This record gives sequence, structure tokens and C-alpha cells, in this order.
Amino acid sequence: MTSLSVETLAADAVEPITSAGNAQLGIAVLAGIAVIVLLITKFKLHAFLALTIGSLALGAFAGAPLADTIKSFTTGLGATVAGVGVLIALGAILGKLLADSGGADQIVDTILARASGRAMPWAMVLIASVIGLPLFFEVGIVLLIPVVLMVAKRGNYSLMRIGIPALAGLSVMHGLIPPHPGPLVAIDAVGANLGVTLALGLVVAIPTVIIAGPVFSRYAARWVDIPAPEHMIPTRPSEDLEKRPGFGVTVATVLLPVVLMLVKALVDIVVDDPENSVQKVTDVIGSPLIALLAAVIVALFTLGRAAGFSKERLSSTVEKSLAPIAGVLLIVGAGGGFKQTLIDIGVGQMILDFSKNWSIPALLLAWLIAVAIRLATGSATVATISAAGLVAPLAEGMSTGETALLVLAIGAGSLFFSHVNDAGFWLVKEYFGMNVGQTIKTWSVMETIISIVGIVFVLLLSLVL
Repeated sequence: MTSLSVETLAADAVEPITSAGNAQLGIAVLAGIAVIVLLITKFKLHAFLALTIGSLALGAFAGAPLADTIKSFTTGLGATVAGVGVLIALGAILGKLLADSGGADQIVDTILARASGRAMPWAMVLIASVIGLPLFFEVGIVLLIPVVLMVAKRGNYSLMRIGIPALAGLSVMHGLIPPHPGPLVAIDAVGANLGVTLALGLVVAIPTVIIAGPVFSRYAARWVDIPAPEHMIPTRPSEDLEKRPGFGVTVATVLLPVVLMLVKALVDIVVDDPENSVQKVTDVIGSPLIALLAAVIVALFTLGRAAGFSKERLSSTVEKSLAPIAGVLLIVGAGGGFKQTLIDIGVGQMILDFSKNWSIPALLLAWLIAVAIRLATGSATVATISAAGLVAPLAEGMSTGETALLVLAIGAGSLFFSHVNDAGFWLVKEYFGMNVGQTIKTWSVMETIISIVGIVFVLLLSLVL
């Protein structure tokens, strides 16, 4: 579920690197995905190598020149690592500081003391939804995963019972609720009212996240019963700590990037003037990179120094935090490379061409177009913006409520069945220590439930508006 800027998407709108027809492109997509899945499941090849080979196979089947295919793959890999990769690295540093200082223990112990076994999945979905409101999906993942893993381990909970609600909360916010980039661009494209879209989005989001989170997690826990991966769990700090940071200061440190990004989103909505000095400042401090960097710098003092860490120990903690995520970075980056190759061979345009002749209701059409583009490209934001551009003419003559529902239908479709061409798929797989099949049974099914339940509630609301 990679988050892309509008500028990035505009840059993607170039001539395809192949002249293949739609039939050949469709075969190429299926073949490329099949190569990746076979290499990983049958031949046990590392996902980074499988994605790299699969991208080259995709280009070959589509008839694209090898040089252009390589350029597309490396461009996508570089863009993903430059964006998501830096966030993962900063999140890993913050997570390590939380763990080594005892701050993560403080959060986990407090949660375990105040939430019973049955209430825990509901507590996790609530926390994830609140944190995920202003955050990109990837940022929310790196902030929440250490807590999810520690709660599952320390409280002896099923990892899926705790993890799925957290992922559902983040994903629903990403796809349906502004100020995430996808919904904001769709609102602009179809001329919807932001306030009405936000209000109706919450009406759709609440039952959707309940069904896809706490309810579905019961079944996911039965299908995939795995422990939290030991190498990803922040270890308990040694007992030589002078003291543990307090619960309040620890939570405040974790929420600092959330607050900074939320302030940026609110200022962008209220001020809405790029030349305004206040908005210029919030645009900087509220960007994901600066917000997480600020949190890491603050954590060095509120967590590290508060626990009595010396300068040398702080440096060692930061260094040790980066080694475990090297594989994750490469896999997520390769997933971004595969997605970019799909876009550059013209798969998105192929889907748009097919959809022009679909004669069905506007809301369902918008959802289906977004679903098709999501399945083909792996990017929820690409699916949202492409579908919004196609169905924008249908918004003419619609009421304020109907245009808001059109945005939500697109957002719901953009979340459908995340699989091997989505960097988010690999992010979840690696953090939770699952194989491809287990990730499909849990994460991919959860995303599909969000998409289907979301469009059902959108259609139900359309009957009363």
C-alpha cells in the first residue's frame, strides 16, 4: 500500500515502455506474478531475488526492452526505499529506543493491566485507528508493530488476534478517511465536499474496521497460528537501567509524529494557502520524514537519557536497530520496483480501457475500476487517483452526499486483495514472520473484507441519501 505523491503519479503518466496490446499485457501480468509466487513457494528463493526476477520476466512477456525494464524496476525500487525505506529505518530506531529504555515495556505492561483478554483486540483496533488517522500506512506500521509483537508475546495472545485489528485500523484510515493522499485527491477530482466525505467516511469506517479487525481476527488466528517472530520482538532491557521512562512521556514521544502530521493536515484544510507562512512551516514539520526524525531526536532524551543511557550506549542502540531491517528494506523496495514496472508497461491504462464499456451504476463502477487497477498495479493510491479521474464526469449532477459516497466507493476498491505486487504485502509478511501463503490468508483476505464491506455500506448509504 505504498503512498505516492501527486507529482510522482504525474511522472508515471508517460508513454508505456512497450507497444504490446491489452491481451499480451494481461498475460504478462499473470506470468510475472506466477514467476514470483513459484520462485518463493516452490524454489524457496528469497523474496528480494524473486521480485527482481519476476519484474524482468514481466517486462520480457510484455515485449519491453530489457534496458527499459531494468530502468523501471530500479526507479521503483529507489523511489520506494527513498520514501518508505527511510521511514522504516527511523521507525526501527524509535522502536529500539523504546525497547532498550524500558519504554515499550511500560506501554505493554500498562495495556496488559488495563485490558482483559477479550478486550485486547478492540483496544488494538482503537489505538491503530487513532494513530492511523493522520499517518501514512507504512509510518503507522513501524510505530505500532513493536507494541503489537510485545503485547502478543508478553500476554500470550495469538499474533493474528492482536495484529489483524491493528492492521485493519491502519488500512481503513488509509483508504477511506482524509487527510490521506488518496481520498484527498479523489475529493478534488470529483468535486466532493471534504467535511461531508469525512463524516460519511467515519460512518462507513467504523463497522468496516470492526468486521475486518476484531471479528475477522478470530478466524485469521485459527488459519495462521504462529508466534511473534523472535528476531522482530524488541528485547527486554537489561536490569542495569537507572529507571524506566514514565507511561505518559513514552506515549507522548510515540505520538509526537502523529501530532505533527495531524497539525499539518488541519492547517492545510483550514488555511489552504501554499504561500501562507504558517502552512509553509507545518508542511515541513508535518512531513513524515521530519515528523519521525523529530520523534527519534526527542526519544534520545525522553527515553534514552531518561533511562540513564550514556552517549556511547545511545550510539550503540541506534546502530543495532538497523541490522534487522536490512532484509525488509530490500524486499519492500523490490516490491516497489515490480509495481513501477507494471505501471510503465501500461497496465493501468489497459484497465481503464477495459472499464470504459462497463454499463453499471456509478458507485459500483467506481469500485470495480479501483479494484482492477489495485490488482494490476498494487498501489492503493494509484488505484484511487486513476479511478477518480475516470469517473469524475459521472459526478456532474450528483448531490453533495452522492459525490462523497463516490469518493468512498473508490477508496474501498483501492484496498481490494493486496498481493505480491504491493510493497505493503511484503512489509506485513516480514514484520509478522509469515510465508506468502500465510500472508494471503490473513493480510490479503483482511484487505478484501475491508473493500467488500466498505462498498456494501456505501451502497446502503446511497439508498438513504
